Amino acid sequence: MAGSVNHPDHYNWLPNNIECIDVAEWMDFNTGNALKYLWRAGHKTSETREQDLRKAIWYLEREIVRMKTL
Repeated sequence: MAGSVNHPDHYNWLPNNIECIDVAEWMDFNTGNALKYLWRAGHKTSETREQDLRKAIWYLEREIVRMKTL
């Protein structure tokens, strides 16, 4: 169970053991979430690759709007 929570396969598939969180935590929230969905696209069985790509776009568009209001 711990592996599926702490190190799920859809975020831990690269052969060099770099996980999504190791990179995403250095980014702002929206960009990190976009990366998360790009990273797992096609690797999580409960969602399609297209759904994950659309979610990534949503977070990127939200970040663009947020940047314009700063």
